[in-house]
Amino acid sequence: MTPPDEIGLRVTLDIWHPDCWTLQVTERAPGGLLGHGVHTIEGLATGRFTAYGDSAETVDALVDAIGDSPLTDSVWETEHPHASDADATAFGSATRGIVVRYDLKNSINDALVSRGFIPDEPVRMHGGREYWTVIVDATREEVDERVAAVEEEMDADVRVRHVATAETGAGILRTDDLSERQREAFELARRRGYYEWPREVTAADLAEELGVSKATLLEHLRKAEAKLLG
Repeated sequence: MTPPDEIGLRVTLDIWHPDCWTLQVTERAPGGLLGHGVHTIEGLATGRFTAYGDSAETVDALVDAIGDSPLTDSVWETEHPHASDADATAFGSATRGIVVRYDLKNSINDALVSRGFIPDEPVRMHGGREYWTVIVDATREEVDERVAAVEEEMDADVRVRHVATAETGAGILRTDDLSERQREAFELARRRGYYEWPREVTAADLAEELGVSKATLLEHLRKAEAKLLG
């Protein structure tokens, strides 16, 4: 067990691996996916995802592409497409919850978790890449060694994009009233030092990581700040 005075690392991983349906469909279709966890059921990987896009039509096309992929076994919906009133004009506001079953050997989840990379927020998938924010009880050198082991096992390309101390506690601001996209944008901005002076990251960098335009990222932050400080 880690002594109380030791703090692990929070790491952002930028991942590509072969035979992955999430990467293939997001590379070819607009929109993106948020992954909320993968479980093994009856020998298949079964994952809960949120498909998002700038319109219901974009999300429809993305979900159709997932169903048509030769790498998926089945897709079923958990809710209808929707967009909150507050975010109706913002890119990424149209969403749909889905559950996807696929071949377990094509999931990189176990290769990461078995090496101590614990997902700390939904996995973001867009533009043919996966972005995992994880916490891990390891030194930076050990992180690099474990990443290399994942790459070798899965024939993957794994890039370490960000490393920070995994501090406990989320501060005094409550984010319960934020939409999912507002909360995701705000928490990412806070963790990356967007609100530090001088800023440690640009809005363009945050937007790229979230898979949205800079204008959309700033709109999410503006609405989040108004709710938190209003």
